[in-house]
Amino acid sequence: QVQLVESGGGLVQAGGSLRLSCAASGRTFSNYPMGWFRQAPGKEREFVAAISWSGGSTYYADSVKGRFTISRDGAKDTVYLQMNSLKPEDTAVYLCATRASWGSTPRYREGYDYWGQGTQVTVSS
Repeated sequence: QVQLVESGGGLVQAGGSLRLSCAASGRTFSNYPMGWFRQAPGKEREFVAAISWSGGSTYYADSVKGRFTISRDGAKDTVYLQMNSLKPEDTAVYLCATRASWGSTPRYREGYDYWGQGTQVTVSS
């Protein structure tokens, strides 16, 4: 059974940092791209970042470029999202997901086949 479990969310002041983790099991995740999405109340789920199976390619939403960094540890089947210079508009539930291939772009949610339950990130002003 495939499982993705996020952790590391919490409450932080604007300008602060958090590191999210997503632990994967039930699949050889080192062979697959991974992504992070977020969803704020009343809003659509939006793409945040993605990383290729090797870690050699990354892709970011414009809203987080230069502030967030995605990485992965193949030995631990874990993907990370380092979030710096956080803003109140970053407040959301953050979810990790995996997809079968990179495709033309990893930014669309329809390409992802397994999802975690999410971890709440709240940034106070």
